[in-house]
Amino acid sequence: MNNAGWSFAVSLWTLLIGIILWASAAWLCYAQWDRRGRTRRIGILESLRWGIVTLLLITLLRPEWVRLIERTDPPVVAILEDASASMTTRDMLLGSEGASRTEWLRSKDPNPVWARLAASAKVARGYFSASPRQEGTNSPGQKEEGTDLAAALDDVLQKHRNTKAVLVLTDGDWNLGRNPVASATRYRAEDIPIFSVATGRETVMPDLILERVLAPAYGLLGERVVLPFKVTSQVGREVRTSVQLLRDGREETRKEIVIPPLGALEDSILWSPKEAGEFSLTVKLPVEPEESLRQNNEQTFRMAVRSEKLSVLVVDSLPRWEYRYLRNALERDPGVEMQCLLFHPSLPVGGGRRYISSFPGTKELLSRYDVIFLGDVGVGEGELTERDAEFVKGLVEQQGSGLVFMPGRRGRSRTLMEGPLKDLAPVILEETKNEGVVLQNESNLVLTPSGRAHWLTRFDADESRNDEIWKGLPGFFWNASVTKSRPGSEVLAVHSSLRNAWGRIPLLVTRPYGNGKVLFMGTDSAWRWRRGVEDKYHYRFWGQVVRWMSHQRHLADKDGVRIVYTPETPRAGDTVMVQAAIMDINGAPAEKGPVVGIFTSPSGRAERVEFSPVEGGWGVFKSAFTPQEGGRHTLEVTSEKHQRRSKIGLTVALPTRERLGQPANYPLLREISTMTRGSFGTPEDLEKVVQQILLLPEPKPLEQRIKLWSHPAWGGLLLVLLALYWAGRKFSGLV
Repeated sequence: MNNAGWSFAVSLWTLLIGIILWASAAWLCYAQWDRRGRTRRIGILESLRWGIVTLLLITLLRPEWVRLIERTDPPVVAILEDASASMTTRDMLLGSEGASRTEWLRSKDPNPVWARLAASAKVARGYFSASPRQEGTNSPGQKEEGTDLAAALDDVLQKHRNTKAVLVLTDGDWNLGRNPVASATRYRAEDIPIFSVATGRETVMPDLILERVLAPAYGLLGERVVLPFKVTSQVGREVRTSVQLLRDGREETRKEIVIPPLGALEDSILWSPKEAGEFSLTVKLPVEPEESLRQNNEQTFRMAVRSEKLSVLVVDSLPRWEYRYLRNALERDPGVEMQCLLFHPSLPVGGGRRYISSFPGTKELLSRYDVIFLGDVGVGEGELTERDAEFVKGLVEQQGSGLVFMPGRRGRSRTLMEGPLKDLAPVILEETKNEGVVLQNESNLVLTPSGRAHWLTRFDADESRNDEIWKGLPGFFWNASVTKSRPGSEVLAVHSSLRNAWGRIPLLVTRPYGNGKVLFMGTDSAWRWRRGVEDKYHYRFWGQVVRWMSHQRHLADKDGVRIVYTPETPRAGDTVMVQAAIMDINGAPAEKGPVVGIFTSPSGRAERVEFSPVEGGWGVFKSAFTPQEGGRHTLEVTSEKHQRRSKIGLTVALPTRERLGQPANYPLLREISTMTRGSFGTPEDLEKVVQQILLLPEPKPLEQRIKLWSHPAWGGLLLVLLALYWAGRKFSGLV
């Protein structure tokens, strides 16, 4: 049944003024017609003008044609039940036993509450977690788990035209889509109340949560792999426990940790793989007696361990003790292929096993090295050239190699660190002390807070024992003259006694540069660490340096293509920056493209991108892509011109949005219910809330309004009439 009529939005004073204007316009039109001889043509024009004024005055009254449509369909009560992962939190009671939020909801299915609702309205029950668009996809890739409450509310408005009320049974943990309050404003405008019942406790439950484990894409055999992790505590006491690393269910290592009450701990556990292959690893946190949840105490991931030879070049001038022992350490390392170049100031270039006769003076020759050690050598006659230094800079910046500065008493490193390689230097040297600082008493390296946690300085997995080892290492009697570290550098160790205006003298400092890493070692006495323990610490330190500095460079290196990408462990939605170093068939860096990449997601969706060249002539090309799915992606890089093709896989993780053990979001549910004139209740108030829904009046008839005053046809009519009036005046000779 339809009822129709006109509606005007006008005040009394506006109406009176309009009547006066309308009457005045009528009198003026009549006067104009009378003054011009009362001809028929003038009468038609003045009548048209008076009609236009009448229509304009009607427009000011804001007329609307209103139709009331009686509803014939039964009213709908929509019940939305949360089916997300957070609903598996066990903080509800069924009788005297604990139950999950989902189990509590299922226990209400045979309840007569729903039968009473069905007797007076059509009940439409639905479940929601991720947005409807994601739930409808048919993809073998991992979907992003989450709760989109706003999309579920919007979906009800689209599906049901005669909605009486909406009952939402959820913990309020929305983490996808827009704010549900925005959807509630639409319900308020359509006069549809939202009733909400919070499923879950309002207070946090005692729990330990292993939030994340950041595993690298791969590890090298003989390398100590660092696995950073984060633990969050919701326990009101200090927890002393241990973190275990399991490989295929067997314990590989463990680390003792102390978790502060109601706080968080970020730490790392070290793993030394003994064999190559791909392994399933699990980082596990023991369950405390008072913990309410046990599912979030471990994380499992896969990581490959590879056996590769790292190419290292050691360049120095005098065969000092540090040079000799460093050379022996690298030569005996089974994972390192080492070459040496010795520029003796008074003798010919050093020769012998693993020696080269000159510096690799081309990009083709230099690009094979993963790490370069520059000792007490500089730019000058009989040493390196400016061109050699520029090549080293390009190798670090674009090829991702590592560079180690190891200054000596000749002070020749200054010509590099204050010259061509100034931008790479992690420290600033004193201007007046080329020869460094000679000490009368033995001094030591003291680890900084960053150094205690850094992988390079780890001789023991336990941080406190590692600190004791460093305190017991033999010291030094000479160090480089350093003023301070440069911005962007990370100081790992400082001088035990020397200070200046900037604080303690930094002697072990790292700095990222381009795609590579730079290390500054400000003493020449690391060889003394062998005292009483032989090569235990000396070999381990330099082995860790080589592997740490070359890690990024060996993410993917085969078939003449070296692929580097950051971040190394991307998440869905992250922008992954990719650089591909292309070598031609002769092994030299490719100078020109084109280079094309094909990114393929687990669902089979392929994206083709062009790589653009990076200036410098090192054969490096860059691109980027943004994965939207979790799982194993593939990247195939092709350079048809140079007959190069390489395909790698990279694992994309999904953000952990659904967290167990979190309290229900009572404030959000209260807000959307209050805004829509509904009501909010706790789990004990379910029947009370349903009773309030039963007492609601029937939905009002649908109201359709045609706003004549703002309708395009009305405006067009006025425009046509004005045009006719103007044209009539022209033809009548009045203008």
